[in-house]
Amino acid sequence: MLFGAPLLQAVSERILLGFLRHSGHSDARKIMPGNEGGKSFGVDLTYTSASQAVRIKVKPDPYFGVDPVKIIDRSLSFYRPDASHYAFEAISNNLTREPGWMFNSQADQLYYYFVALAQTEQEISALYTEPDEVFFSELQVERDELHILPLLELRRWFEENFESFTPRPVASGDHSAWFRLIPRVEVSSAIASVTTVSPVFSRAKGNT
Repeated sequence: MLFGAPLLQAVSERILLGFLRHSGHSDARKIMPGNEGGKSFGVDLTYTSASQAVRIKVKPDPYFGVDPVKIIDRSLSFYRPDASHYAFEAISNNLTREPGWMFNSQADQLYYYFVALAQTEQEISALYTEPDEVFFSELQVERDELHILPLLELRRWFEENFESFTPRPVASGDHSAWFRLIPRVEVSSAIASVTTVSPVFSRAKGNT
């Protein structure tokens, strides 16, 4: 069973895959590790638009909760207070200094997915193993919002400005990744073509 960041990543990819398919992209699919253009290249999902493949990097972010009671409940790992910023990975491994996906992803678009899940990791992990009809009917997404950003344009801006923003380490096994915390308003003022979709989960399960 999955737990922690891998669980949040897998759940978010499954939701967004459902969202894409119910938005008319029936060929949308998840890229598996080891595939050409796959995980090692910072690409999680892909679909076709106007005969062109669109490659997507998915970044889930649980800092989107607004219920104070749930925020202080430490059993709800994926229900954190809305922090009004993005977390962009600058360094993927502090030991090797390998650049993060903001620098090396070959995706065309960043799907930055804010999602507040009002269940424990154990409950969510168990649901993830279930078929879609169970997963989408029982998963408790209290609040979510998808920000679609053009990754190449975002990268150019990030390369010039990331040193100005707060770094934050995130443990991952025997090493840490380093992210830069950037207020959403800073990005929206610099990148005009950010698209926001909300809600997402209800559309992913076919309810518009």
